Amino acid sequence: MRMDFLTLFPNLCETFLNESIIGRARKKGLIEFHCHQIRDYAEDKQKRVDDTPYGGGKGMLMIAQPIAACFEAICSKIKKKPFFIYMSPKGKIFNQEAAKALCSHTNIAILCGRYEGVDQRVIDTMIDEEISIGNYVVTGGELPGLIVADSITRLLPGVLSDEICFKDESHFDGYFEYPQYTKPAVWRGKSVPEVLLSGHHANILKWKNEMKKKVKGDVL
Repeated sequence: MRMDFLTLFPNLCETFLNESIIGRARKKGLIEFHCHQIRDYAEDKQKRVDDTPYGGGKGMLMIAQPIAACFEAICSKIKKKPFFIYMSPKGKIFNQEAAKALCSHTNIAILCGRYEGVDQRVIDTMIDEEISIGNYVVTGGELPGLIVADSITRLLPGVLSDEICFKDESHFDGYFEYPQYTKPAVWRGKSVPEVLLSGHHANILKWKNEMKKKVKGDVL
């Protein structure tokens, strides 16, 4: 899979994408990341990427032209149109099912907005899906976009050591993950459940299944 970020802060994205599991996957060639500076595609000498919105209102709006030029350069480079996502508080709330669905794409581009957002004509003519990471507002689309990239990447073959690493996690099958414990067996007067110390694999599996909770919070 190839993932392209359209952003005003490519270094912010690069820092995250080079670290931990995602960074190792990138170095192994399991996923390809490219971060593009939208400002490089502005037409004027000042490399301006924002302007005042028609109709008034506070703040500035990202101009359509440099965004479009940046995206079209990506399309030209890879010889196809990637699935284009805009990180927006008005978008569909991102969840595990959405992450699994996005894994079907070989090319994804993520537009990280700033200021008061982007010219609506970009959304209307170029964007395939608007995604939100929750009902709140942050200062830009970079962190939300990186969350989406992280969630998708860890589902790709070879990124985690074993498929069970993500199939047994919260939300993958619609349930929360069971409680987990490590050594010591007793910590500050709190003991690990006896069944986990029993060595009886069938009983342990039964306990884990019983302790899983539905995403809605209902206990099985």
